[in-house]
Amino acid sequence: MPPTVRDLIKRLLAAGFADCGGKGSHRNFEHPAVSRPITISGNLNDDAKRYQMRAVDKALEELKK
Repeated sequence: MPPTVRDLIKRLLAAGFADCGGKGSHRNFEHPAVSRPITISGNLNDDAKRYQMRAVDKALEELKK
């Protein structure tokens, strides 16, 4: 079972990303050590898309470097 959008947001917030708001169901997350913002769309209970999971994983990997 894929993670939900809520799970991805929890991972980003736990890593120190800041929620910079968004429009509609889109949420933008920024971190000073990561080169580009991460956009997560969808309702909190929706299943996360593969590209969203990849974007979060890539941002968290960049943060570790």
